[in-house]
Amino acid sequence: MEKTLKQDEIDALFEAARTAAPEAERAEVRARVVPYNFSSAGQISTDQLRAISMLNDLFARNLTHNLAAWLRTRFQVNLVSAEQIQFNEFLLRIPEISYVASVRLEPLGALSVLQLDLALAPPIVDLLLGGDGKDGPLRELTDIEESILGSVVEIICRELTAAWQPVGLSFNFERRQMQTQVARIMPVTEKTLCLSFEIRMPHSSGLLNLAFPAVVSNTILRRLTSDWGRRRRHAGEARARIEASARRIRFGSSLQLPTVRVAASALENLEAGAVLRLEVAGNAMPILRVGGQTIGAARAVRQGPHRGARIERMLGEEAE
Repeated sequence: MEKTLKQDEIDALFEAARTAAPEAERAEVRARVVPYNFSSAGQISTDQLRAISMLNDLFARNLTHNLAAWLRTRFQVNLVSAEQIQFNEFLLRIPEISYVASVRLEPLGALSVLQLDLALAPPIVDLLLGGDGKDGPLRELTDIEESILGSVVEIICRELTAAWQPVGLSFNFERRQMQTQVARIMPVTEKTLCLSFEIRMPHSSGLLNLAFPAVVSNTILRRLTSDWGRRRRHAGEARARIEASARRIRFGSSLQLPTVRVAASALENLEAGAVLRLEVAGNAMPILRVGGQTIGAARAVRQGPHRGARIERMLGEEAE
């Protein structure tokens, strides 16, 4: 016998269905909800990180080859990390005894910070003074050693300029900064783009760190992302558009007999109606040239009111 449900019974069934969801499913939904961290806004995206890594891998390879040749020893540079951090966090990473310099980036006119571990200074100085590049104690530099290390920083800036040419930035070594002066280069709360490189030598190793201010890092990331995205997304469209445009280009063409020599006396007495004899065999095949380039051998033909050339042999078939 068919049973008819009343409205209050139907409502009770719907309410039971809504509240019957498994506890594990509700726990999974709650697990996906996390508090938003506003400090993570503006972090480097995957595309930006890929573009930055490409440029700095090029910088690391060039610096490896050039400094290895200059120091006449094995010298390896590798990109370790690229991240956005506040400048005060970057300052906390600088060792107490370290080489820190300010680098001016043109045409923006902004200052960035370059930090080099002083553990690399003794072997570099020893090599340039004729030694074997032995490691030494960690200490402050003398005036001569600081001048030598300044030359190394200038080479680093030159290779940075060459590698970062796609974003139009020039790195100019300004001067060494004392630890108390570094915090004045940019606000301590400013978010910076920090690049870290590991440098390995036969008897020593250390880090090279670069910190760019927000105005520079934003410019770099914007240009890199747009260039990377344009190359990745529109390369096929651009190629098809170029090919379509190239097909409409017109070139001058000619059908010529082989080159022959004519005596000057024959040209001297040349007049209308005269016959100029060319030392060319009657079965010689004319040459078709397009845009000054030889295409092959062809015969002169006529198609209606137009003259044309029928290609008999393409260029290169003679050798076959």
